[in-house]
Amino acid sequence: MTYKKIDNKIVYLGMAADIIHPGHINIINQANKYGKVIVGLLGDEAIESYKRKPINNFESRKIIISSIKGVYKVIEQTTLDYTYNLDIYKPDFIVHGDDWLNGPQKHIRKLIQEQIKKWDGQIIDVPYTKYISTTNIINNIKLRHLNENKN
Repeated sequence: MTYKKIDNKIVYLGMAADIIHPGHINIINQANKYGKVIVGLLGDEAIESYKRKPINNFESRKIIISSIKGVYKVIEQTTLDYTYNLDIYKPDFIVHGDDWLNGPQKHIRKLIQEQIKKWDGQIIDVPYTKYISTTNIINNIKLRHLNENKN
């Protein structure tokens, strides 16, 4: 389904964005096609609740995300569950990587889907950028470090 960008439409994009990579830029660019992008940037504790302690703290990540073209506003998302922020902003669209269709955030997607029906919001699942993730980047750094220390 294709949408025409309308400037008064609000798009909500939740993300951790611990180490910025092309996947983050891709999803921000995709979200920007539908309206003004509000990034619900996960707080440090929210990231830690399902991944690990973030490499970069919330304030550092907020500065970086705020400076990316196409980002209208950055707000803190204190939990993995978006519902609190969604009730405040009532976005027309929720954009997320399609990894949450079957991954550990599947139940959150279901909660969001039920909530945004109240104002006719829609979820847009963007194909996940293959082979790029913060976890992969961290693992590659660790592997390189181990290999360099062997020599």
